[in-house]
Amino acid sequence: MKKLWTALNRELAAGRPAVLCSIVASRGSTPRGAGARMLVCAGGETTGTIGGGAVEHRAALTAAALLEKGASRFAQYRLTPSDTADIGMICGGDVRVYFQYIDPADRRAGETLDRVLALLDSPGAAWLVTEMDGSGWRMGTFDWAGGLRGLDVPMERLEPLLGSRGMLEEGETVLYAEPLTRAGTVYLFGGGHVARELAHILAMTDFRVAVCDQRKQAVSRTYFPEASSLLCCPFEEALERTGPVTAEDYVVIMTPGHQGDYEVLRQALRTPARYIGCIGSRKKTAVTRERLLAEGFTGADIGRVHAPIGLPIGGETPAEVAVSVAAQLIACRSGRLEEEARHAAD
Repeated sequence: MKKLWTALNRELAAGRPAVLCSIVASRGSTPRGAGARMLVCAGGETTGTIGGGAVEHRAALTAAALLEKGASRFAQYRLTPSDTADIGMICGGDVRVYFQYIDPADRRAGETLDRVLALLDSPGAAWLVTEMDGSGWRMGTFDWAGGLRGLDVPMERLEPLLGSRGMLEEGETVLYAEPLTRAGTVYLFGGGHVARELAHILAMTDFRVAVCDQRKQAVSRTYFPEASSLLCCPFEEALERTGPVTAEDYVVIMTPGHQGDYEVLRQALRTPARYIGCIGSRKKTAVTRERLLAEGFTGADIGRVHAPIGLPIGGETPAEVAVSVAAQLIACRSGRLEEEARHAAD
């Protein structure tokens, strides 16, 4: 997501208009749902995707025409069987797209974009809010610390739209809110090969990542260009130095040695972290469990730990292991892990 907003900022700074194509509602089988965005620039370049295939092609043509007119509009697209065949879908669906013409001379749009870019690097949850009517659009941001900025919308109307996915509400005006960032940080302990691959994948999937290692050379911007923060300290002090780990946060442990993993794990179990995962074999996991029990942790405490970490996809290379871990974190964020745990308990 940051790539798209950075591209938009670049276009406006260069004095070029752009059209932001946003899926604001969908029904049936569609490749992307509400919240998917594609930026179409004056030179024809695009950033992001609203699903590919015939709909994205038609949307790009519509955006190019609107760039010529300097206009915004809604459009509805129905995916027919012929549209969906090339993207592997059996049946079609409907998507509603808003085409938002953004003028580089629009000062308020520029101010909102500045806030968007700042919020993308902040630790809390934030939403982009767009109000649309016959006269055009107005855009603002909402976060719990700063409130609603750039728009004048009653909180009783806005609050029901502040969910984990884009939501649309139609009244005297059309109001659309979608998450910019979700609360929570992935604290990644260890800066080795798997961690480097994982940090990159997590950045692509809109996780905020903080990396900690006790080796100075491991916590380098060269290896972690997209990390929100880098920390070098002994693993025995790791969670003291990161600051409070909250119930929205994720702890991923993949230090270069068993002792480092253990030191971080025993600290992580004293936090309310939403997710705790530790890399390693089943044998190592069993040994670590015995050490934790001897230290006074309960079976329920240790049961919070995902070890071996990641979903069982059979990967071996650092990149493959990183994919399996990222998939597990996405499942946790979406609530799927909790659902599966409840079903297993039943």
